[in-house]
Amino acid sequence: MRKLVFLFGAVLCLSLTAVAQDAPAALDASSPASESAAPAALSPSDREPWQFGIGYQYQHYKVLGQTFHNNGFNTDITRYLNNWFGVEGTVAVGFGNTGTPLNLTAKSLFVGGGPHVAVYNNSRLEPWAHVLVGLQHFRFTQAGGLLGSNSALGFMGGGGVDFKLGARVYWRIQGDYIGTRFQSTTQTNYSFGSGLVFNF
Repeated sequence: MRKLVFLFGAVLCLSLTAVAQDAPAALDASSPASESAAPAALSPSDREPWQFGIGYQYQHYKVLGQTFHNNGFNTDITRYLNNWFGVEGTVAVGFGNTGTPLNLTAKSLFVGGGPHVAVYNNSRLEPWAHVLVGLQHFRFTQAGGLLGSNSALGFMGGGGVDFKLGARVYWRIQGDYIGTRFQSTTQTNYSFGSGLVFNF
């Protein structure tokens, strides 16, 4: 019995000694000094207020009795009001050909603006969506008539994903529905694009 009591006492003393040795390390780890020394994690509140994008855009149109594809570029600028909501302005320009039988050179221009919503987070991927309303303009090589120079209401809706390349540089992939209103009817068109986005 005395041996059991002695053994229990020895184990208890060793346990208390181990706890006493670990206590200073635990206190040091939880001290304000150690907290200040730890690296600060990037928080979503660190978003830059401005965003500028530029890139290539493929456009498919079916308007004014013509079906054609344009290659061009788009540029946009967004002013974020908070981490996820901003106001965007976009300009998209395209150049193509209507093909046979008319074989006309076709130029397109869209200028619009509207809300831009993004899922801002600490990962490398940032999904986003936008809805834009503005002016859609087409110009064909035919000097006059129906296929001369035409302008009408245009609207664009879609989104994409930005892939983080650096602290303020992203690679963007996007797709959009493009609606036009010519001759009192709505035409359905679409576009796909890719480019770079800069935050500042």
